[in-house]
Amino acid sequence: MRPKITLITGACGEVGTALVERLAKNGAGNLLTLDIRPLPPELDGMSTHLVGDILDRDLFEQLAAEYEIERIFHLAALLSTRAELNPEAAHRVNVDGTLLLLQLAADQSAWRARAVPFIFPSSIAVYGLPDLETKRRHARVSEEEWNAPTTMYGCNKLYGERLGVYYASRYGQLNAEIPARIDFRSVRYPGLISAFSVPAGGTSDYASEMIHAAAQGRAYACFVQPGLTIPFMAMPDAVEAVLQISAAPVETLTRRVYNIGAFSLSAGEIHDLVCAAFPQAEIRFEPDVKRQGIAESWPIDVDDSAARRDWGWKPGYDAQRAFNEYLIPNIVKRYQA
Repeated sequence: MRPKITLITGACGEVGTALVERLAKNGAGNLLTLDIRPLPPELDGMSTHLVGDILDRDLFEQLAAEYEIERIFHLAALLSTRAELNPEAAHRVNVDGTLLLLQLAADQSAWRARAVPFIFPSSIAVYGLPDLETKRRHARVSEEEWNAPTTMYGCNKLYGERLGVYYASRYGQLNAEIPARIDFRSVRYPGLISAFSVPAGGTSDYASEMIHAAAQGRAYACFVQPGLTIPFMAMPDAVEAVLQISAAPVETLTRRVYNIGAFSLSAGEIHDLVCAAFPQAEIRFEPDVKRQGIAESWPIDVDDSAARRDWGWKPGYDAQRAFNEYLIPNIVKRYQA
């Protein structure tokens, strides 16, 4: 009998490490994690870990032969700024890797005659508002509005959503021998801020970069203008969201892709929160035209009423609590240690 497992790709990333730790603490003992890097030492013993490439077809065939996959959290991705620097690699990882994993989930669903839940974090990068005036007029966007991404990462994530919806609703429609489709569920993350991992190339990383620099006594040049405003979320809420949507009864879900929100802040407001905690912080604004342009195309806020209605989404951290209780104390401890 094949052992039953929960598969987590991209397990060494910001969301991945937090999710693995949370699941392990909740008693999940059947975690199989995958990343191109070894797990960080603090996660030792929490999962069976495979060092491998999301594009390795032989690896996926091995997984299909050795395990019964009960649930998939697909977190592996090249983030927005890194994706712009190498768009072809981003497409391979973010699209081809996702497609391979969706096919694995579909094959497992057919073999089990029961749908495999496939949890796919997407991003506000799928939005593309054309100018600042439009952004101000449409300050809170719904899932269907302004799906016109301006980056490779946004294009990849939007296509990943559509692929997931296809595999959940249409895959095998001309083949009566396929008894079950996957159970695809996606949340669109705002900018994520973590106290326990170093920023890894996201366009919204200026928020956490400010705190990390201030806690180390380093000067920091913020790459966006102080008036730029986008939505953010503390990492514990990001993990809570994927766990909540994965546990929601299927009959309560009215869609496959959901916005989730927490709080919106301008870069200047983040500056003020950081300087209140670190009065000696040296933070200046030196906008990078290209990165500024990417963030400008993202909405000021998102309409997450569907998630609140369908599966009870409610963030635990507003801006004050995120900074004062989670981010600043834990980042200070990191560098004191």
